[in-house]
Amino acid sequence: MEPRRRTRDRRDRGLRGPAVQPRPGARLPRGSKREQFDALVVRIVTDVDEKWSAQLGLVEYAVEDAPLVPDDWTGTVPLSSLVRGSGTRPTRLVLFRRPIEHRCDSRADLEAMILTLVVEQVAELLGIDASEVDPRYGDDDDLD
Repeated sequence: MEPRRRTRDRRDRGLRGPAVQPRPGARLPRGSKREQFDALVVRIVTDVDEKWSAQLGLVEYAVEDAPLVPDDWTGTVPLSSLVRGSGTRPTRLVLFRRPIEHRCDSRADLEAMILTLVVEQVAELLGIDASEVDPRYGDDDDLD
C-alpha cells in the first residue's frame, strides 16, 4: 500500500499563515516596532547632534533592547546610559528600547520621551541646561 500524500496539516486544518497576497491598495505595515523606534531615534539624534557635534566631539549613539541589571536590582530600570569616553574610546549614549516603550502610551509620548532622554544626556555632557540643547525640551505639544 502506497503512503497517502498529505495536503493538509496533521489536524486537517489546511495551510496556516498568509497564503495569498494582500489586496491591491491595502496598507502594508511600515516595518517592525524596532525599526520604527530606531528611525525615530535617528531623527531626534540627528537634529541634536547637527547642532552640537563640534562641542560634543566623538559620540556614539546606540539602541539596545534592555539594560543588563543584576538579579538583586531594586531600583527602577534605567531608560538610558551614558558612558564617557577616554583616550580613543568615544563617549557612548545608549537608549533602552523596551523600558522606554513600556512607559509610553502613544507615538507622541514615545517621541517626547526619546527627545527628553537624548537632550538631558547631551546637556550633561556639555554641562549646560537641557533647554539650551533643544528648545523643544519639556514642550510635549510641539514635537514635529
